[in-house]
Amino acid sequence: MKIAQVAPLYESVPPKLYGGTERVVSYLTEALVEMGHEVTLFASGDSVTNARLVPACSSSLRLDKGCIDQLAHHFVMLEDVLERADEFDIVHFHIDYLHFPLSKLTGLPHVTTLHGRLDLPDLAPLYRKYLEMPVVSISRSQRKPLYWANWVGNVYHGLAASLSPGDGSGKYLAFIGRICPEKRVDRAIQIALEVGMPLKIAAKVDRADRDYYECKIKPLLAHPNVEYIGEITEKEKCAFLGNAYAHLFPIDWPEPFGLTMIESMACGTPTIAFNCGSVPEVLNHGVSGFIVNNMPDAVKAVAEVSTLSRAACRHEFDSRFTSSRMARDYVKLYEAMLSTKSLTTDKLQIDSMLTL
Repeated sequence: MKIAQVAPLYESVPPKLYGGTERVVSYLTEALVEMGHEVTLFASGDSVTNARLVPACSSSLRLDKGCIDQLAHHFVMLEDVLERADEFDIVHFHIDYLHFPLSKLTGLPHVTTLHGRLDLPDLAPLYRKYLEMPVVSISRSQRKPLYWANWVGNVYHGLAASLSPGDGSGKYLAFIGRICPEKRVDRAIQIALEVGMPLKIAAKVDRADRDYYECKIKPLLAHPNVEYIGEITEKEKCAFLGNAYAHLFPIDWPEPFGLTMIESMACGTPTIAFNCGSVPEVLNHGVSGFIVNNMPDAVKAVAEVSTLSRAACRHEFDSRFTSSRMARDYVKLYEAMLSTKSLTTDKLQIDSMLTL
């Protein structure tokens, strides 16, 4: 099958530092290539892939201090996709709704995985206007605000099985991802202080969250038991999570998926997560971690982590969240969509002949 993967340009594929969507696109692309499919990746020029790379810009936009208008580069990429559209059986977009007008006008065989939150009120009128656009969720929970959208599948994220599990010998708690109000790193700090364990924070601070970090979080980092590391690379992530006693995921928002939960699973490290969004779909309570509803339960769960098997945690990853499983699920979805489109086209041709 000839498949195009269209990634956001904010990070490289895979990302050098933080970048959940781009990391998933990378694992999916490489798994599809390994399966023998002919894959073209539309991404930033500093991306690394075994697929054919079509760069829309020389380097990822978030780390490019000279980039003023990030949207302009995405429109260049969309034009590249349209110019090559007849080369593909299907185009898989990962750029939210940005391509909807062009896809609607051209009739391009496509599907869009939605990677972000969908509970923003501004999104409802847009998705109603483009109700025919085929979209894929990354959790059943993600769909709830737009339950009426044209959902054609649900595919959970996957990562490379080559990620190495650790032994938790570092005896610290880990927080990884972004520092922002909804991720609640303040809760992670409070949990660590209450149980008397070191907390290591590997997270980025976006420009939009800089004031929140400076006013609310930075003062909390002064405690000697709290270490702020900053953003880390993919190679550093395995050791960071694998050496941790437990991974804290104390979110306070409708998380669409939560990639760090399965990254932690792959490293054999249990996760303590608050019961929001996709958490009950991703985390197997009592196997890959604990799902809690409040701070006292979270504090209690830290002691209970020692009863869990790190091998069982890794097995949960191997059985549910590998990139090969993700790729197989997407191929089934591509085939189903192309089959449906073919049947629809045949019916239109027959109806046209009958009216002659």
